[in-house]
Amino acid sequence: MGAESCAFKTGMSGVVGFGIGGAFGLFMSSMRYDTPMTPQGQEISKLPVRDQIRQGFKEMGKASWSSAKNFSKVAFFYTGIECGIEGLRGKNEMENNVIAGCITGAILARNAGPQAMAVGAAGFGAFGAAIEWYLRMDSYDASKDPIT
Repeated sequence: MGAESCAFKTGMSGVVGFGIGGAFGLFMSSMRYDTPMTPQGQEISKLPVRDQIRQGFKEMGKASWSSAKNFSKVAFFYTGIECGIEGLRGKNEMENNVIAGCITGAILARNAGPQAMAVGAAGFGAFGAAIEWYLRMDSYDASKDPIT
């Protein structure tokens, strides 16, 4: 089936990541506070209300676009790498997600140098392991669930 191919999964994760990232960026930018006490806030408060609203919407749009691109890139890389590893190994195991997380973290931090790549690899690998461990739990019994 086409919906189970790596290309489809990778593409869809990029699209869904873009949507979720855009919504997250929009929400987070609306929570940002520019008080009149800061120099930037004083400049904004001197503008007419219409210009203040216009500037606020522009900033929300920029934050939403930036977050959408970042979420999309992370989802695209991670899903593509994980699906490729699963295809090469021929197994659907937790190790695939850890390896994919390590590779993705290293790729995303490549411009910051080898030390940042190691930290990115460790962080993404640990996050991939934690999420996969939670999703593969045998039971969703509240007494066994570490989050509740």
